[in-house]
Amino acid sequence: MGIIATLLVGAIAGWLGSVLYKGSGLGLLGNIIVGIIGSALGYWLLGQFGVNLGEGIVGFILTGAIGAIVILFVLNLIFKKR
Repeated sequence: MGIIATLLVGAIAGWLGSVLYKGSGLGLLGNIIVGIIGSALGYWLLGQFGVNLGEGIVGFILTGAIGAIVILFVLNLIFKKR
């Protein structure tokens, strides 16, 4: 996947993760970073359970969103707003 496609999928996955988790917004750059790291985490995590969400762009986005939700959950545990 090219760099532009990776950034686009990361942004969409990060945005989708932040919408589903209902946490605080991280902005465009934060969503891209969380989405890209979340994609790696999502593929590893789902691979541990033997789950595959597909090979296409939708599978990449859903896997990235699941990983982003996990990252956002951990970040909200660490940096709780009072």
